[in-house]
Amino acid sequence: MCWSATADLVAGAAVTAVGVACVTRVRRPRDLPLAALPVLLGVHQLVEAAVWHAGGGRGAATTAWAVIALPVLAGWVPLGVLLASGPGAPRRLRAAAAVGLATAAVLSYRLATLTASAEIRGHIVGYGVNVPWMPLVLAGYLFATLGALLLACDRRLRLLGGVLAVGALACSALWRLEFASTWCAFAAVASLLVLGWVRRPQGRPSVT
Repeated sequence: MCWSATADLVAGAAVTAVGVACVTRVRRPRDLPLAALPVLLGVHQLVEAAVWHAGGGRGAATTAWAVIALPVLAGWVPLGVLLASGPGAPRRLRAAAAVGLATAAVLSYRLATLTASAEIRGHIVGYGVNVPWMPLVLAGYLFATLGALLLACDRRLRLLGGVLAVGALACSALWRLEFASTWCAFAAVASLLVLGWVRRPQGRPSVT
């Protein structure tokens, strides 16, 4: 997420604050889950600060980090997009939500039966979760999270999906090089995009 405990704390607090602003500005109840996404991302970074302070390991902070990162996000994002799209949501979003729930179920079971681990490696935290059928589960996870946003009817949500997709690729490359984790920067940008989506004119849907 971030390159140090301090960076995680600062970024997590900022992203959470933006998330609270998103939630307080919601005008349609069905937008609330997606509007609360920055709160979830901010809390996730605050949890990782605790992982840094614990020196990694298999403690409660590591488990909480893995639960949010894996099953919670896999179900939360596609369901949020589906709800925000309203009763006339296209089938592709319903498919993404179904895949997300199935992926979340597999990941939840795995985390319930095996303990996640974390290891401090310079300016990154490496997490270990033994997931079965990894290629299939990863494909389901990406389709449920990034795919749901990229397939959304609202162009602002598609932009959010594009930013997060670029962020995921960049952060994955830096993580593999064990240089520094920079996901917190993309989480901050994503939170501002969600705020812009929440504040959009309700009478002028941004659909193309």
